[in-house]
Amino acid sequence: MSYSTADSLPTVTLDDVRGAQKMLAGVARVTPMEGSRHLSGLVGAPVHLKCENLQRTGSFKLRGAYVRIAGLLPEERAAGVVAASAGNHAQGVALASSLLGVHSTVFMPVGAPLPKVAATRDYGAEVRLHGQVVDDSLAAAKEYAAETGAVFIHPFDHRDIIAGQGTVGLEILEQCPEVRTIIVGMGGGGLAAGIAVVVKTLRPEVKVVGVQAAGAAAYPLSLAAGRPVTVENPATMADGIKVGRPGDVPFQIIEQYVDEVRTVSEDELSSALLLCLERAKMVVEPAGASPVAALLSRPETFEGPVVALLSGGNVDPLLMQRILRHGMAAAGRYLAVRLRLTDRPGALATLLGVLSVVDANVLDVSHVRTDPRLGLTEAEVELHLETKGPEHCAEVGAALRQAGYKVIG
Repeated sequence: MSYSTADSLPTVTLDDVRGAQKMLAGVARVTPMEGSRHLSGLVGAPVHLKCENLQRTGSFKLRGAYVRIAGLLPEERAAGVVAASAGNHAQGVALASSLLGVHSTVFMPVGAPLPKVAATRDYGAEVRLHGQVVDDSLAAAKEYAAETGAVFIHPFDHRDIIAGQGTVGLEILEQCPEVRTIIVGMGGGGLAAGIAVVVKTLRPEVKVVGVQAAGAAAYPLSLAAGRPVTVENPATMADGIKVGRPGDVPFQIIEQYVDEVRTVSEDELSSALLLCLERAKMVVEPAGASPVAALLSRPETFEGPVVALLSGGNVDPLLMQRILRHGMAAAGRYLAVRLRLTDRPGALATLLGVLSVVDANVLDVSHVRTDPRLGLTEAEVELHLETKGPEHCAEVGAALRQAGYKVIG
């Protein structure tokens, strides 16, 4: 992409980001950079993880929210602020408002994870549950702003928000001056835009790669069309980047400065989250793991040293449990099989003996005896197994077939 077109200069400058960095001194943490031996081995060059999951409120969102609210006029602060979010932006606005002595109201979907709702309240916001999805909450927040005069704090489509998020880019260049590629997850685009402004101004040779979930990938379509395009009904477990339409302000910056946008699948996100937990000892939400998912998908295509940004760690424990199981299945370490056997004493013990020989760990067993599809002497068994990888899964399947069992699912 070109970086010299005079009539398409970004609306956020390096000076804006440096001003935001001064404003955030003592408020936002300078988060650590951790090396990853495993990812470095895959890429064939050093890979570092920028750990914004360790930021206050558990994500980068505090940076932009604080800069935006701190920049309000006294009369605007007196009117309070309002936001809509399912989690990270809500917590960032709540804490920033509390630190600045501004009343905040946050609209969240009725189904928002309880830990995120509780955390938002604990940071000082008045939480109102409205609608089933964030778009419903967003409409309610804008209506509230129109009725009360409260200032609406957009999660990504404002220059102050982008400047605040861009401070992550300054830290990356300070902590890893030899970096050649920076990978960042993208939803509306505020974080990627802020980082890109910094990197392409100070180090234009460094490549900036954005990552979106395949089921919510509005940027590839938008960049191809030359304008923000809406993806109807975006679907992904990565709620932090589940955005149907790019922001107008970040879009023009990303169009000019971001080198490439890639997409990752749900399986790749699950595997990345599992890797972060096991290898890096990092609790990361799916959106925060998206850069790692891109690395796992095509490690040979990245020039190192690489910095992958772990943008957040706010994941609901129940969702984490489901994702880890999904990730283990995607990595060939979890196998669910259904088969039929003769319903007689000792039949289950014989089956378990076959699994013992191939060293498959049985996590759960369930029986069905009353299904009309079954014969009078048949039972259906569903087994959940812990395995050691794809080759071991194949070995388990072969052992069951060799023993005369018909695997039906």
